[in-house]
Order: sequence, then structure tokens, then C-alpha cells
Amino acid sequence: MYADLPLRELKKARNKVALYEAALSLLGEGMFRDVLLDDICRKAEVSRVTFFKFFQTKDDLLVYFMRVWLTERMIEIEAERMRGFSAVRHLLHKVAEQSAAYPGIIPSLIAFLAERNMHPRMPELSQAEVRLLFPGHEELGARTPNMFELFQRCMTEAEADGRLRADISVELAVKGLFTVFYGAFLTAQLYATTEIAAVYEAHLALLEKK
Repeated sequence: MYADLPLRELKKARNKVALYEAALSLLGEGMFRDVLLDDICRKAEVSRVTFFKFFQTKDDLLVYFMRVWLTERMIEIEAERMRGFSAVRHLLHKVAEQSAAYPGIIPSLIAFLAERNMHPRMPELSQAEVRLLFPGHEELGARTPNMFELFQRCMTEAEADGRLRADISVELAVKGLFTVFYGAFLTAQLYATTEIAAVYEAHLALLEKK
């Protein structure tokens, strides 16, 4: 599977992915800011010098997580041929599942994005990284995911399928989905509920024609 990849590139990719996986495993229920860089490197068995060859700051691991996580969702949506609200619902329910597995990751990501004005630059992945992270889905894994384009496509499909409320334009629906994606999660935290998927469903009901 990796015979055609230079050994040096494969080793670099394995170290980079190991740092990403170590950060996730150390996060637990806490916030990402509380995870120490030295602990990440120790867990991944990678030196600090090597870490900074891959990432400028520890927070860049959050952007890497976003890149990997969103690409995984795009692969699932493509594989199951989901469209419209079904695709959006899948994405949101996966947020709920991710939060159950790592309660601190989504709040950490939202806080980070707010500091960066919500527009982080998604990292490009090497061929070796794509092979390691998305085996069997290299073509889609190599594409940089774009949530705006995904929401726009889904709402265009929903409109064509008669599932988008008639009084809501595609443009407004896309803005609404970003509000739902981030805001509904924070609402769930405000009300101290673990039923994040149910909160998402309540907000989607404002956009979807029944």
C-alpha cells in the first residue's frame, strides 16, 4: 500500500499523524489549552523540534483536527450519496458523537475559531498523510474540505427537493446552518444537556419544510 511512497515522506507523515492522535487522546474531557505540548510530544514519541517542523503552534493541531474530521464527513456523505438535509443532519449528528467521545474538542475548536475570526486556513496534506488518514479514499481525502460549499450544495439540493422552507432563500439557509452548527452546540452547553443531537434537530426544524 505504501511501497510507492518515499520512506522519508512516510516517516514524516506517521510522526505528524501521531502528534494529532496523541493530542486527541490526551484531551479527554478538558479544554485543548490545558493539554501540554511536552505531553503531546511524549505521547507521540516525537521531539519538540520535530513538532515545530509540522506545526507553527500547538493550536494548529485544532485546525488539523478540523481538516481531518470534515474530510471524514465528506467521505461518508459521498459514500452514502446523502443530499440536502440528510447530509447536513449526518454532519451535525457526528458533532454530537465527537463531543461524546471528546467533550472538550468542539468547545476548544469554537473558542479557537472565534479568536481567528472564524477563518482558519485548512492545511494541505501530503500524499503520505492522505494514505494514512483516509485509506481507500485518497482522491477525496486530498481535497481541501469547505463547509460553506457543502452547506450551499445541500441547501440548493433541499430547495430542489422541496425540503427547504419556501420563505427562506438558499443564501439565508446557509447562514442559518452556520448559526446552527456553532450556536446550537453552545446552546446545549448553556442548558447543560448531553442531548446535543436533539438540540440540533430543534434548530434544523426552523429551516426544514415538514
